[in-house]
Amino acid sequence: MDQEDLLYFKPTEIIDSNHPRIRAHAMEKIAGISDPVEQAVQLYLAVRDGIRYDPYSPFHLPEHYQASRVLERGRSFCVPKVSLLCALGRACGIPSRVGFATVKNHLATKQLIDFLGSNVFVYHGFVEFYLEGKWVKATPAFNKELCEKHNVPPLEFNGREDSLFHPFNLENKKYMEYVEYHGTYADIPVEAIVAAWEEAYGEERVREWIKMFAQRETVPLADFESEEVWEG
Repeated sequence: MDQEDLLYFKPTEIIDSNHPRIRAHAMEKIAGISDPVEQAVQLYLAVRDGIRYDPYSPFHLPEHYQASRVLERGRSFCVPKVSLLCALGRACGIPSRVGFATVKNHLATKQLIDFLGSNVFVYHGFVEFYLEGKWVKATPAFNKELCEKHNVPPLEFNGREDSLFHPFNLENKKYMEYVEYHGTYADIPVEAIVAAWEEAYGEERVREWIKMFAQRETVPLADFESEEVWEG
């Protein structure tokens, strides 16, 4: 690893791997485990299943992605979840960074498609851990119970192979399609994410979302787990 890669060890204001709550949670999850690969696997499972997937979460401020706040809240969409996983990895001394891709979700819910105006998810997030001399992708977005409801096998991670979304569900129907990769970062590029969403979904729609979150504060916009699967 070169000098630039040292950034992937360090905390940031958003990926606050030095926060006492983050450090305590990380140590709890890797207790008795010395192998970094197995540590990464346990951290992945803790975020995948311990933080519920909620696409109706605030997104426009750095604090919405702050790892310690995500851990406290217990639910959010993919990017805050990868912020938390990245922070936990760094807290354990594992070089960790965040990556982004645009994906087409063929098995979202009708309500979510109506909310977004599209089944294209721009700046979907994943984590890359540096393990055994190489970067390995981990995608903790969807918790196990949600996958079972949507008839998709929960996405596993073994620490040695990239963990990316399945192209088909258990009924061999299209599930997730990777459209474009947007690179990797040492921190969450909040402004770039919001700008990309404005371009993809429309500035007026994104500004309306921000207004809705500001008005409702801690009240959820919707209950994603109760929504029915839309196939398209």
